[in-house]
Amino acid sequence: MPALNVEFSDRELEDLRQIAKERGTSMKALVREAAAADIARHRALKEGAEAFRRFFATHADEFAAAFPDDEPAGHGERRAG
Repeated sequence: MPALNVEFSDRELEDLRQIAKERGTSMKALVREAAAADIARHRALKEGAEAFRRFFATHADEFAAAFPDDEPAGHGERRAG
């Protein structure tokens, strides 16, 4: 499995040691779990943004009608064409 060397300040390293000790896990596992959680969060945000874009595109006319003051200038003219 590929590995990654990560540098921490003395303070960060001590904090990681303390947290790992409190959780009864290794520092390696603690850092890996944190990275995996951030990766999962990033993927979920990307998927959510894409779902929103699809929803908005599907309902663009409804949004334009409901919020005409928020439409860019000339937007309605393009729609009518």
